[in-house]
Amino acid sequence: MRTVNEVSKLTGVSVRTLHHYDAIGLLKPTKISDAGYRLYDDASLERLQNILLFRELQFPLKEIGAILDSPGFAPKEALKQQIKLLELKRARLDALIDFAREIQEGGENKMNFNAFDRTEIDQYAEEVKERWGATEAYNEYAQKTKGKTRKELDMTADELRNLFAELGSLRQLPPDQKEVQEKIIKLQEFISANYYNCTTDILSGLGQMYVSDERFKKNIDELGGEGTAEFVRQAISVYVQ
Repeated sequence: MRTVNEVSKLTGVSVRTLHHYDAIGLLKPTKISDAGYRLYDDASLERLQNILLFRELQFPLKEIGAILDSPGFAPKEALKQQIKLLELKRARLDALIDFAREIQEGGENKMNFNAFDRTEIDQYAEEVKERWGATEAYNEYAQKTKGKTRKELDMTADELRNLFAELGSLRQLPPDQKEVQEKIIKLQEFISANYYNCTTDILSGLGQMYVSDERFKKNIDELGGEGTAEFVRQAISVYVQ
């Protein structure tokens, strides 16, 4: 665990900015110490890396939050998109540098604005936003949680945590056991009722995310015991097949 000051020194992000990210729910600390200090684990730092990469690409904080919290968000796929956007940004900067040098060497101002064109970058950025932040599932989630108090949202989150804990208590059973499959059905119904319509495709994607995203894997294993995330993934795989 690192304190907010240690995270600031490690990343170059000011303490004030980290406090702001906490206040708007973009990057919550992993826990608060008994002395009231914000503490961050490695999963939080991974989320911060994603935030900083999207910020470097000029994504607004609200859109970054929507992307990172989008149902089925896959860090590896997002990283590929970030790399593509950074490459487009580099190509544009190289073109601007070449253009400026031409002006410098030619001694005159050329009336050519092609180097300033951001069309390709903007189009690809929109594709990224549509992939993560403008999905039907996310919009439905936004509508279902609109107007709910923090206490209500926390109560719903606690119920979901309890479901993972219950699944963890069954992890000694085969994933296709009736009792396990009934819990998966309950999980799907709970997500549909409280967040968004959890189709079998979405549920399958969530199952993969539970093990591929270290933050999810760590949290689920803490709730149900070591191996719970993988057990849930296997049980979901059986269910959707």
